[in-house]
Amino acid sequence: MILGTRGSALALVQTQMVLAALRSAHPGHHFSHEVIHTTGDLRQDLRLGRPDSGADKGVWTKELEAALASGSVQVAVHSAKDVPTELPPGFHLAGCLPRAHVEDALISKLPGGIAALATGATVATSSVRRACQLRHFRPDLQVVEIRGNVPTRLQKLADSDALDALVLARAGLDRLGYSTSWLEPAAIGPLSPAVFSEPARQPLPDGLEATLLPPADFLPAAAQGIVTLEVFGNDPVRDGLLAGITDQSTWRALRAEREFLRLLKAGCHTPIGLLTTEADGHMTMTAIVFPEQPLATTSPLTAQTTGSAHSPETVAAALFHALA
Repeated sequence: MILGTRGSALALVQTQMVLAALRSAHPGHHFSHEVIHTTGDLRQDLRLGRPDSGADKGVWTKELEAALASGSVQVAVHSAKDVPTELPPGFHLAGCLPRAHVEDALISKLPGGIAALATGATVATSSVRRACQLRHFRPDLQVVEIRGNVPTRLQKLADSDALDALVLARAGLDRLGYSTSWLEPAAIGPLSPAVFSEPARQPLPDGLEATLLPPADFLPAAAQGIVTLEVFGNDPVRDGLLAGITDQSTWRALRAEREFLRLLKAGCHTPIGLLTTEADGHMTMTAIVFPEQPLATTSPLTAQTTGSAHSPETVAAALFHALA
């Protein structure tokens, strides 16, 4: 079985996680990977955080889907938050790894987090959701767009006199082994050292500080921290192998969050924060939805609902109706 992946450092680490899980669960099978460059990787000129950018569905996935359809790879490894809500005919998600920590992290040149940023400080992000949340908490902040993989963005911040901070997902920092105040052994997930060797720890560029943003206040993106597996066509053997490494709690959360996006008819540029938790058979979903125009003065919509964890789509529908 060949896995298709983007070529960024984070994508390769996540693919190695999938390969390690498959090899551990199915030692009698052979698994390998192939790097495929996507439009999002190749088109650094695209302004992904803008509704008028022309970059929406499939910017990170369509080349991988072409490889799936041709049969050159059998599974595509994705960061689930990059996968469009509506997949092309014949494609479906067939599994996922356990979810990582969902928090966002503020990387800044001074300690103290978002409260310590000076009035009018400039914060960089490629996410319209993060931009809206930053302005929601600190209307004085100047929010600008930034492109590039995680190491590139960190170095841009360190080298720039015009930037004061940027926001990244904790999961990416953890999986790449960046030394932070919160990093613990096996931060990338539950794979044992015998199965998967974590990347060597590396420091943040000189002069940078990392602070977590509480997810209850700064809601993550839908499916943030989830590595998911996309396939094409019907293959019970393949899907069975992927089911063998799928974390069921994460799978339920992924189903719920993607269903909520589907009901909301949300695209890549819809600023949505979404937090899903599960305990004692119950699933709780919390959402915040901002206007699509970045500078709109309309207040965001918020809602929360709880239901059976074994009916994720029903919980998502209840959240959608509560929001409406």
